[in-house]
Amino acid sequence: MKRVPSTAIISASSRRDVLTLLGAAAALSLWPRDSRAEDADEPDEGAVLRDPDAPVLGNAAGDIAIVEWFDYNCPYCRNLDPELQQVIHDDGKVRWVLKEWPILGPTSVVAARMALACKYQDKYAKAHDALIGVSSKLTEPRIDELLAEAGVDIDRAKRDLAANAKAIDAMLARNDKQARGLRFRGTPSFIVGKFRVPGVLTMAQFEQVIADARKAKAAN
Repeated sequence: MKRVPSTAIISASSRRDVLTLLGAAAALSLWPRDSRAEDADEPDEGAVLRDPDAPVLGNAAGDIAIVEWFDYNCPYCRNLDPELQQVIHDDGKVRWVLKEWPILGPTSVVAARMALACKYQDKYAKAHDALIGVSSKLTEPRIDELLAEAGVDIDRAKRDLAANAKAIDAMLARNDKQARGLRFRGTPSFIVGKFRVPGVLTMAQFEQVIADARKAKAAN
């Protein structure tokens, strides 16, 4: 994947500041799409929220979705993950859709493909936590080490990766196309309900955006 990654960082302390930094797109529903030519590549709601191959954590039957595009080598994704998981756990009604978007080099691609291969032995959540929870740059041997420590059968994961390479690579291609269509510039990036959130939020800011997403849903 040849592109220059950039990561949007949002550190405002108030909801008003957050929405100012996010821009008007975050304060408006993404769907239904309008007919402007520049939105021709924007993915539809079902493709983003209901891709049958995308890993889902949190409450699979939740009333609001958080969709996250991330890279296992992204330090902002790593720093954010514990707080995001806490918000999702405390809320109890959030459907967390994970979209591997490995834009930080070949090792990121290896990590994403291995994590997705772990779905076939029902170990995706353990794989995700293991790979996102480190502080150093990943290498291929380190990826195997971390996954093994998390209880993943590495030999099986590699067999599953080989057997399902076409589906896994198609998943990564869809994630990339969606992120580009939504005009995200780097990781992490999010959809919360129908709000576009290109950057990092605090726990309180995530809670507020989730609350706003629920209000917007109830109003429609």
